[in-house]
Amino acid sequence: MESIKKFGLLGRNIKYSFSKKYFSDKFEQENLKNNSYENFDLESILDFKKVLETENLCGLNVTIPYKQEIIPFLDKLSRKANKIGAVNTIKFTKSGKIKGYNTDCYGFYKSIIPLLKAHHTKALILGTGGASKAVSYALAELNIKVAHVSRNKIRLGYQYEQLNKEIINDYKIVINCTPLGTSPNLDVCPDFPYELITENHLFYDLIYNPEETLFLKKAKEMGATIKNGHEMLILQAQKSWKIWNK
Repeated sequence: MESIKKFGLLGRNIKYSFSKKYFSDKFEQENLKNNSYENFDLESILDFKKVLETENLCGLNVTIPYKQEIIPFLDKLSRKANKIGAVNTIKFTKSGKIKGYNTDCYGFYKSIIPLLKAHHTKALILGTGGASKAVSYALAELNIKVAHVSRNKIRLGYQYEQLNKEIINDYKIVINCTPLGTSPNLDVCPDFPYELITENHLFYDLIYNPEETLFLKKAKEMGATIKNGHEMLILQAQKSWKIWNK
């Protein structure tokens, strides 16, 4: 009897996980009976050592808050993951090595391209975590200039209270890479001057649950084009599956 190939998601507070349902459905629909997917909900990244004891573990996805914290536990990184400085996919190689990849950048890149117009030359990225690094990398590949926005003072970017009409007019793409507005916290959103948004703006939220966050609702009310993170998640998951099986 063929042994079960095990895959899973590494993160904290991940009961809501898109990945588990996506891959479980995939295995059922494609009759991949020798594959399973489970959540590894870790209080601390140090618990990753226990995950490594799982038999027949072939691959993992990584989510908040471990996309950067996981790196010291890996044997090597793909060229792209090394440049980005964040990992959301792990492959256990046949030689016994643990290799990190980033498929977030691919998912974001592919999902934003159809929405881009000639005036979309600059982007504000809200947040400075692992996901924001992948988004920043993808935008650079699209020749879109980036500035990060944070609650704290940062070297190349702005604090929320600095955002004014001139900046908002200059940056026609705004991407939320923070977890603010994720279900069940539906009544919160980044502290952004939404009244300055125009119909020329593109607002992208990496959150997929709810389908329309307060961040996106406020932008939509001002006439902006909006997009949530659902397609990005599907694309990055598909890319993960290819990596695990190549």
